[in-house]
Amino acid sequence: MQFEVLATCHTTKARVSRMKLAHGVTMLPTFMPVATQAAIKGLTAQQVEALGVTLILNNTYHLNLRPGIQVLKDVGGAHKFQGWNHNLLTDSGGFQLVSLSKFTKITEEGALFASPFTGEPTMLTPEESISIQHAIGADIIMQLDDVVSSLTTGPRVAEAMARSVRWLDRCIEFHANAGRKDVQNLFAIVQGGLDPVLRDECLDEMIKRRDGVAGYAIGGLSGGEAKDTFWRIVKQCADKLPFDRPRYVMGVGFAEDLLVCAALGVDMADCVFPTRTARFGVALTFNGPLNLKLSKHATELGPIDDRCPCPTCRDGVSRAMLHHIVTLETVAAHAVTQHNITFQARVMGGARDAILQGTFPTYLRTFFANYFGEDGYPEWCVNALRSVGVDLLEGKPEAKVVQGDGAKWEYSDAS
Repeated sequence: MQFEVLATCHTTKARVSRMKLAHGVTMLPTFMPVATQAAIKGLTAQQVEALGVTLILNNTYHLNLRPGIQVLKDVGGAHKFQGWNHNLLTDSGGFQLVSLSKFTKITEEGALFASPFTGEPTMLTPEESISIQHAIGADIIMQLDDVVSSLTTGPRVAEAMARSVRWLDRCIEFHANAGRKDVQNLFAIVQGGLDPVLRDECLDEMIKRRDGVAGYAIGGLSGGEAKDTFWRIVKQCADKLPFDRPRYVMGVGFAEDLLVCAALGVDMADCVFPTRTARFGVALTFNGPLNLKLSKHATELGPIDDRCPCPTCRDGVSRAMLHHIVTLETVAAHAVTQHNITFQARVMGGARDAILQGTFPTYLRTFFANYFGEDGYPEWCVNALRSVGVDLLEGKPEAKVVQGDGAKWEYSDAS
């Protein structure tokens, strides 16, 4: 990995970086679409490439089960298997320790899963996770961490944090001994739940191990915790992590989350939200989400967004047409997915341009004003951006603030 910070915001902690990996350059901050089963639902790899995406995410746990590591080894890795010529990140399988917790037993050795297909017990150790990711051939690979729900409290959180540090040591050793350090880049995952003391302890230990890792992820969030707590943990971690390494916040996908995290100093994020919400008929726009299932779109003959360069908007597919087929025909999910991925790329591309031009605070104020409009600014966004010198309410005495999480897609016409 070659990682270079090209510019920093004069007000916030945001930065623009160039990350060169084995399969090309990815500019940061960026959003990574999720291709869980080695495919972004509804799109070919070539269509994703045409949208300008240079970094996607595959799921280690699922690819290990199907098609299996032997198939990936035989074909020469996941890049060739899925026809993807750009950068690829794999998670470690750790998240499944939460999502499949009823079928998982955690020991110091690793995580014992029951296969959802055969019921056979499968032990996923830190070494096995890295070995699987070696076979997949991802440009960025993640340590196996002991993950607990962000809503978990008590001694289990401290146990999981400390075990994640110990497992990182095992991942570093196995990765180094395999001779893959110059080809695949290992990221550590900071844990510690919602406890700032535990987060600090984990940060200290993982920063000590910086010679063994290429970057850092902030894990254990986006699990239902209050957003005002979420941003404070992100800020705590981003403030302390090394400046010369990429920072990745896991499981973040709402536009407001992406921009707040970028302002706090985060470089990378991923989530299934833009692709999943497309399949439910919701299109993302700079004026807020559109629920294309609503009857008001039945006679609207314009595109989702006449400024959007995605094929769906550029080729003149109307809102009326999408309303007619959305959630009924697979082509609608395909069309809206292309649009939503492009929207995420435009949000982050606009952020990069603004940071380079020295106008990022203005970009934030404009985006939030357009996106939330009369509905009101989420209180947590206001608080988070104030912590890095940007007041969304400055010069807006009439502006409303929505208490709580205030996720627009939940309470607008996209609900």
